[in-house]
Formats: sequence, C-alpha cells, structure tokens
Amino acid sequence: MPTTPPLPQSRPIVAVSWMLVTGVLFVAVTAVVKHVGSELPAPEAAFLRYLLGLVFLLPMIRPMLRAGLDRSAMRFFAVRGVAHALGVMLWFYAMTQIAIAEVTSMGYLTPVMVTIGAALFLGERMALRRILAVLCALLGAFIVLRPGFREISSGHLAMLANGVFFSTSYLIAKIMADRVPAAVVVGWLSIIVTLALAPFAYAVWVWPTGEQIAWMFLVAALATAGHYTMTLALGAAPIAVTQPVTFLQLVWATALGALVFSEPVDGWVILGGTVIIASVSFIAWREAMLKRRAVTPPVVATKV
Repeated sequence: MPTTPPLPQSRPIVAVSWMLVTGVLFVAVTAVVKHVGSELPAPEAAFLRYLLGLVFLLPMIRPMLRAGLDRSAMRFFAVRGVAHALGVMLWFYAMTQIAIAEVTSMGYLTPVMVTIGAALFLGERMALRRILAVLCALLGAFIVLRPGFREISSGHLAMLANGVFFSTSYLIAKIMADRVPAAVVVGWLSIIVTLALAPFAYAVWVWPTGEQIAWMFLVAALATAGHYTMTLALGAAPIAVTQPVTFLQLVWATALGALVFSEPVDGWVILGGTVIIASVSFIAWREAMLKRRAVTPPVVATKV
C-alpha cells in the first residue's frame, strides 16, 4: 500500500547556522566593493562582477538548453535582466557614496516593495496586518533618511531607486519560477544582466588592473556562495525562522564600516534598519502562519 512521503523536518539550528554564514558572506561582498571604492566606475564594476561570475553558470547550461522557452518567457527574462542591471549599478554607486550601514538598512526595503508590488500587479491580498507592517517599514526608511534634518545624498536616492528595480526583478522571478526550474531563472538572469551592463560599462570604461579583476572575481565568488548557503538555510527551516537572523547583517555591516573604513556609527540608521527588519520579519511570519507561498524575497539576498 503506497504511503505519503513525510514532510521535510524543520531543523532550526541548522537553518540559523547557515543564515549566519550567509550574512558573513554578503557583508564580505560589501566590504570588497567598498574597498575597491571609486577606483572603477560603478557600471564597469557591476559588469565585471557578472562577467566573471558567468563561470559559475556551467552547471546550469544543460537545464537552460532543455527549458524550451517561448517568446513570452524570454521577454520576461529580458525585462527582469534590464531592471536587475539598473539596480546593480545603483547599488555599486551607493556603496561609494554612503556608509555601509546605510546601504544595508535601505536594502531591506526591497522585500517591502515586493509585497506592495505583489498586491498591485499579482493580485495578492493585502490584509490589515500586512499594510501596517509595510507602513512601519516605511517609517523605518524615514528614520534612516531623516529628510529635513540632514541632506539626502545621491547615494540615498540611488538606494531608493535600487529597491524599485530589484522589487521588479523579484516579482518577475516569482512569475517565472512557477513556469521553469530555478536554475533556468538564475542562469538567464546572469547572462542578460551581463549583456545589459555591457554598454554602460563601455561608456565609462577604464582598463582595470589585475588586482581589481581579482577583487571583482572574489565578489562574484562570495555572492554565489552566499546564495548557496541561503538556499540551504531556507531548505532547513521556514523563512519565519531564518528572517530574524538577518538583523545581524546590519550589526556586522555597521561594525565593519566603523572598524575598517572609519565610518561613524549612526544610531538613527541602526534604529531605522531595525524597524524595517522587524516589519519584514512580521510579513514573513504571517506568510508562514497562513501557509501561503511567500513572494517576499529574503532580505539578505544580495543585490549583486
């Protein structure tokens, strides 16, 4: 008599451990990008990161060729790739203009924008609790920016635009993930982002040194490893378990900026980032409680 296969057992300790590793890897990505700084123009640095990262696509080539994508799917991938490319360039630019802690805090707005976009464009229901959580996240962004109390720089504006472009990317990923395997979604993203970044990089091209190329390859390797460990964490336990751990990424980013790059610790940025993280964690917890498939991406997902 056939039996129903058991559901995967939740392993919260394993999930939290992998999430801690993920946070370290993604903070290391920001550290390397900050170290390279403005030595390379932002579009060129972003292009090199994706170009050098194509080596990690080799295991995905077979499923990509077998996917049999139609024109509609390729249009979705093209739009996603361009949106993601614009978001990546803005992230690289912001890293050269504002503190690491500010970039990290404002990066947490992307899942909130995804939640809003899912309601507007995918017909997802926005219950009162989720609306309140979104409003709290926007309050957190207001605390970070503090308009009227300090100057809002081009780096802050870049991160706000970054959230719009990345939320667009994640929403399209949600649509395509229901149609094709994850490896196909990731593979085509990397290829199209590389192609989309090429003309921007060419327009500001400065021949990189061997050391700079090595740093960008390290960024690609760290980001790829971070995606892998994040996948292991999400496979070991629900997002509601792993989401709160992402707060440590803000702590590490702040410590890194202060100790390595002599950036002042801004208590308002920490407070605002904490409010945003709490809001996103609540949204993830509600998704788990309602047993709905979450469309909000993990806030630790690297933007590069």
